[in-house]
Amino acid sequence: MNRWIPFRSIVGKDMRTYYLKPPNISWGLIFPVAWTGMFFIRSGQGIEGIAPLVPGVVALSILFGTTSMLAVTVTFEKKNASFDRLLLAPIPLEMIMLAKTGGAIVFGAANAAVPLALASMLTPLAGVDWWTLVPAVILIAVASAFLGLFVAVSVSEVFEAQTFSNFLRFPMIFLCGLFFPVSALPVFLRPLAFLLPLTYGADLLHGAVSGSTERSAWLDFAVLGAMCAVLFAFSLRNIRRKWIT
Repeated sequence: MNRWIPFRSIVGKDMRTYYLKPPNISWGLIFPVAWTGMFFIRSGQGIEGIAPLVPGVVALSILFGTTSMLAVTVTFEKKNASFDRLLLAPIPLEMIMLAKTGGAIVFGAANAAVPLALASMLTPLAGVDWWTLVPAVILIAVASAFLGLFVAVSVSEVFEAQTFSNFLRFPMIFLCGLFFPVSALPVFLRPLAFLLPLTYGADLLHGAVSGSTERSAWLDFAVLGAMCAVLFAFSLRNIRRKWIT
């Protein structure tokens, strides 16, 4: 039990220092609302058009909220040498990095609750498979956090973290099947789509909300989990090579 005290302390410190600040809380609320309104207006449909938009808006809220916060905070702490103090502590590197991503995972999952709450006020969500949706939201938040961590440990400046994040995030909007299926993409783009973790998360969300999927849920969960492990392993490798001398 004592070995989890540092984990809770790091997560608690990050939540107080970064994620629970009023600007971040308001941004976490406004961003999903803006995405929801933008796509709903663009669709030109009535209330019945809200449910099909829910998976895409949920996924984008998690992706942008999680990667934006984590990529900046980790890079900022490394730049100011405060991260070095954690590396000097008698704590395994794996636990430190899991703790650093813990706050981002909670923040991303909280972002996902905003469009779900808005949609539930406007249209019935009785047909949603919550047993699939909730684990999918958590796993997408984990994958997004590890993607943000990978970005953070691959650059040295905060502005570089934002640029690199956008380089990875914006193609996902169009390639991951958020608003149209991967099967509708040109053939030469489909292999790239299958290399992106959000492709499998989006399929899970579509299956949970509308029952329409391109792959089995178990395959999506397995591949998404494997990609989380790969991103985390690469991040640890970069930390050991670039940050620990």
